[in-house]
Amino acid sequence: MRVLLVHAHPVASSFNAGLFRLTADRLLQNGHEVDVIDLYKDGFNPVMSEAERLDYHDLTKNRKPVESHVDRLLAAQALVLVYPVWNYGFPAILKGWFDRVFLPGVSFGLVNGKVQPTLHNIEKILVVTSYGGSRFRSWLMGDPPRKIANRMLRATVRPGAPVTYLAHYEMNLSTDKTRQAFMTRVGSAVDKI
Repeated sequence: MRVLLVHAHPVASSFNAGLFRLTADRLLQNGHEVDVIDLYKDGFNPVMSEAERLDYHDLTKNRKPVESHVDRLLAAQALVLVYPVWNYGFPAILKGWFDRVFLPGVSFGLVNGKVQPTLHNIEKILVVTSYGGSRFRSWLMGDPPRKIANRMLRATVRPGAPVTYLAHYEMNLSTDKTRQAFMTRVGSAVDKI
C-alpha cells in the first residue's frame, strides 16, 4: 500500500519523533511504499499567502504553491499522521499543511455550492499523537484534534475508510512503562494497515 506519513514535531529527540521513527520503520518492514513528509525538517511554510487565498477556488491555480504535497496526497492509499497536541489543537505547521493542501479540487469539490468530499484514494487513516494533559481535560475542551480526525478526515476520504486514533495522554506524567505500552499499541495499529 502507498502510505503518506506526515510528521509534525520540531525536536528530533522527542517521544513524538520516536513514534514517527517507529511508525516509518514498521511500515517499511511490512512492505509498504512509504512517502514521508517531515514538516519541520522539510521547512514547510504553513502560512497561506494573500495570493493563495485569492486563488483558493481557482482550480487552475490553487495547487501550484503546494503542488508536490498535493501530488503526494493524491498518490497515497493511506494517510498516517504523527504529531503532538498542543493547546488542544494541531501544531501550527500541521494546521497550515491542512489549510494549504486540502484544497478545492483536492480534498473536496463544490457542487451547486455544496461540499462534496473527493479524497477517495485514501482507504485508511491512522493518527498517532500525544497530549500533555489528561483525556478528561481534553474531553472538557472538546478534543478538536480527535473530532477533526474522526469527523472531517473521515468524511473527506473514501466512504467507510477506517480511522484509527491513538493518543498517549498525560505526557507530563508519563513513565517508561506508559510510553512503551503506547509504542506497542502503535506498532500493532501500524501492522493492520
